Amino acid sequence: MRTDLLRVLKSNGMGLALVIGLALFPFALSLLSGEPVNAGAPKFWQGMLAQVFILAVYALSYDLLLGITGVLSFGHAMFFGGGAYVAGILLKHGRWELLPVVGAVIAVALLQSLLVGALSLRVKGVYYAMVTLAFAQMFFILAEASDFREFTGAEDGLQGIPVPAWLSPTNERLTFYFVTLAFCLIVYLIAKRVVDSPTGRILIAIRENEQRAQTVGFNTFAYKLIAMTLAGVLAALAGMMSALWNLSANPGMLASGTTINALLMTIIGGAGTLSGSLLGAGFLQLVGYWLNDAFGPRWPLLFGLVYIAIVLFLPYGIIGTWRMRRQGR
Repeated sequence: MRTDLLRVLKSNGMGLALVIGLALFPFALSLLSGEPVNAGAPKFWQGMLAQVFILAVYALSYDLLLGITGVLSFGHAMFFGGGAYVAGILLKHGRWELLPVVGAVIAVALLQSLLVGALSLRVKGVYYAMVTLAFAQMFFILAEASDFREFTGAEDGLQGIPVPAWLSPTNERLTFYFVTLAFCLIVYLIAKRVVDSPTGRILIAIRENEQRAQTVGFNTFAYKLIAMTLAGVLAALAGMMSALWNLSANPGMLASGTTINALLMTIIGGAGTLSGSLLGAGFLQLVGYWLNDAFGPRWPLLFGLVYIAIVLFLPYGIIGTWRMRRQGR
């Protein structure tokens, strides 16, 4: 048993060190800056990293579709934004407690992903991508519709979402930081377990050659539906956490640009690596912040140049290319 424990620690030493480092980061920064852990620079960087953790879960959910299963979706934002709106409406208008809200977000995401998947997975390739884009646009239009302004806030979004006092991103930033860190870690471990399971091996087989997987007897439609359902639930939970952080939900969370961000994070980190999605989220959030601070409104142009450079020189993403070179390929 001791040997098994040492083997696990050795194989996951880098990840374990990263988690410990992130857990100690607020306190180390407080000591270095001489400011309280819940104020000044420590508080600011807790907020930045909390957003990274939320985006990491969103990117990881997309990697399960694109990187693991080989399914390109242009409508993944409908799950992210849907989770945000469900949580916001229930918290603000329904006055629900947080735990039932989490259950409702999961239930709605399950229903949404099963319905959309059952209708869209009948087609493949670019046709599937366009069908998912159509579904996402439908939810985007519904969120902006003035007929539902009382619940969704229409184009202004749902503002002033109440959150429990203990999880307030303003007053309890450190608590929110640790909740999002734990959230990201748990989701990663779940996704890793799925990918390493027999089901995950079949999803990878579908990505590599779906026709051959069908030939040996696997129901590829059912397995792709499983992947889409899991990805949809994880994206919805990320959207819920984003709504809790921003205290709002807006139609932009359902827009195609939000799906493009998931695609960027996945490709930058390395599609199919899972951990690459976490790195891609940090890259998008932090580099985007620094470029915006240095160059203002022109920062998307510069980020586009950085992205082109990554695609040219790191064709499998940061983590993917590193793994390939490590294997001598």
